[in-house]
Amino acid sequence: MNITAESVKQLRERTSAGMMECKKALVEANGDLDVAAEIMRKAGLTKADKKASRIAAEGRIVYAGTADGRSGVLVEVNCETDFVAREADFVAFSDEVAQVALTSNAADVEALLAAKGANGVSLDERRRVLVAKIGENLSVRRLVRVTAPGALGAYLHGTRIGALVSLEGGDATLAKDLAMHVAAINPQYLDSTSVDPAQLAKEREILIAQASVEGKPAAIIEKMVEGRVRKFLAEITLVGQPFVKDPDITVEKLLAKASARVVEFARFEVGAGIEKKQENFAEEVMAQVKSSEKR
Repeated sequence: MNITAESVKQLRERTSAGMMECKKALVEANGDLDVAAEIMRKAGLTKADKKASRIAAEGRIVYAGTADGRSGVLVEVNCETDFVAREADFVAFSDEVAQVALTSNAADVEALLAAKGANGVSLDERRRVLVAKIGENLSVRRLVRVTAPGALGAYLHGTRIGALVSLEGGDATLAKDLAMHVAAINPQYLDSTSVDPAQLAKEREILIAQASVEGKPAAIIEKMVEGRVRKFLAEITLVGQPFVKDPDITVEKLLAKASARVVEFARFEVGAGIEKKQENFAEEVMAQVKSSEKR
């Protein structure tokens, strides 16, 4: 049957799919737009499921905040390549994910994906349609929500690193400066009381072993170890670190000067903790050459 350009255009607007895919679906649906859209949605789900096992370690960190500046979210949305991370449809989708995360109050990624965007379609359905269109595995990996009793600081380093800092006391400038510090220095903990006891015990064990090799008396070793433990804690805790904009002062002293306290902080970096596939370009080219020779 004859499929008009107008019907293809309408289906493209509804599905965001390519022209040829839309025309093929319309032919299969005998020109019925609703049926064609359903055919494409099912096809998109199938393609998305097939790509779900592929590693998606690129992407964007996106921030969205409330109008009063007291609450905000960070989301990490992933794709397979940095090229797609800059693609307009992926950028629009990741921005939408952040906005829905903010307004839906979703507690986790599962709830976020089930939430509906502005078009009334769940984010997971939108994601699957994009997988079919773009041809890469896409995922919403994580989200964090931070609310501040005082100022909330948000900082994005490009689109790959984002940080939030919640303050009690202080002001917006201090909060943003501390968010910048968190993004740059990546503290593991807020202060010594929040350090994982198992990690601290392991570090102390290592330090004792190192000091014992030096052949010092037990009392001296104990003092050496305690000093090194303090140094270790200063390196991994936010309040113990030298402030990134003024290394002569620690974050703890900076906060005291402003009569402020950090309530919580969060930091996301694209792909952190994901084991990426190591590509060998030369081997890939040779494999393609050998494959073509066999034909």
